[in-house]
Amino acid sequence: MSLAAGTSPWPNSHEEVAVLLSGGVDSSVALNLLLEQGHKVRAFYLKIWLEDELAHLGECPWEEDLQFAQAVCDQARVPLEVVSLQREYWDLVVGYTVAEARAGRTPNPDIMCNNRIKFGMFFEYVGRHFKKVATGHYAVVAPGEGGGSGAEGEGGGEARLLRSPDPVKDQTYFLCGLSQAQLSRALFPVGALTKEEVRRQAERFNLPTKARPDSQGICFLGKLKFEDFLRAHLGEAPGPCVELETGAVIGRHRGLWFHTIGQRRGVGPVLHPTEIHRGPWFVARKDVPSNTLVVTNDYAAVNEARTQFRVEGLHWISPVAAAPVLSSGAELLVKTRHGPAIQRCLLRLERPEGAGEGGVEAGAGKGGGGAGEGLGTSATCTLLEGKDSGLAPGQFAAFYCDEVCLGSGVIAVA
Repeated sequence: MSLAAGTSPWPNSHEEVAVLLSGGVDSSVALNLLLEQGHKVRAFYLKIWLEDELAHLGECPWEEDLQFAQAVCDQARVPLEVVSLQREYWDLVVGYTVAEARAGRTPNPDIMCNNRIKFGMFFEYVGRHFKKVATGHYAVVAPGEGGGSGAEGEGGGEARLLRSPDPVKDQTYFLCGLSQAQLSRALFPVGALTKEEVRRQAERFNLPTKARPDSQGICFLGKLKFEDFLRAHLGEAPGPCVELETGAVIGRHRGLWFHTIGQRRGVGPVLHPTEIHRGPWFVARKDVPSNTLVVTNDYAAVNEARTQFRVEGLHWISPVAAAPVLSSGAELLVKTRHGPAIQRCLLRLERPEGAGEGGVEAGAGKGGGGAGEGLGTSATCTLLEGKDSGLAPGQFAAFYCDEVCLGSGVIAVA
């Protein structure tokens, strides 16, 4: 079996590849697959943990990861360089996370970490010394229909981001904000493998990380709970809990940023004891101006309003590839969170200001436009099957045409 099958075109063996190691099994296998294919590699570990910020919470989560990364490199006889991007991470990812939570929105720091740090600041750090940067992501990079190496202008093709064959581990949702320039330099050696196959490869290589469990939660928090992090940075801001159906005040929350739309866990404890027995309770919406948490014990009420939502800040990984798909009016697929769930949808794009009246049904206007011309930056997404109970402003929606991730937008109104 060719382990490169289905992945992006691998670089020539004489080209050195930068490999980002996290200390986990996926990136460890990625490094060893590159070595097995005869490539020269140099490993890097990104130190993004905020020791000063997290020290008071009693954790130093990066030390164990770095130890495992070093052990993998020692076994493979590959140099490992630790790159400190802590301040950049705070400015570009953590600051965004705190600001979004304060505004009552649901942030996704993992998407921002990929856009701004792993494929952003780190790309700037390695500069022209490495044409390709490899990670352990579960996604596939393929050249566009024009052929070539996948980089725009090299052979006429553009890189495309495809879903992993492992629907549970697929990470295209976390990569949906990458640009064409970023994707064309990315290499995902385990992208065409399932998690089970990656584990088998780790056993075959006898890697120090072969038995490490998968990481969970937000990338910069390690074992820390997101609620504890938010409490440390935002404190508490108590306000009323109001029942959706009656408007009655039935409790008092400690801060809207501790709750997300559709959430069940954590709602009961903030309600009056006399109301808990009428549950289970769910978050229906958050009213930021009045600092009010609206809850309901009717799960269908949460679902009812979420067959349609608006997205803003639309970003297309390859506008050239997206334009004809959108202008055809074809159905798309959408993911609103990481995981296997994906739904059919229609996307009605809003024309840019001055482009005429009305919207464009999943399109770029007559003729499809050029490299994103006429696509606009906002749209209404209508789900064609089922309903989504967990949509919240600030979440990302990733759009697909079959297996190809076209791009993404941020949910503005749910």
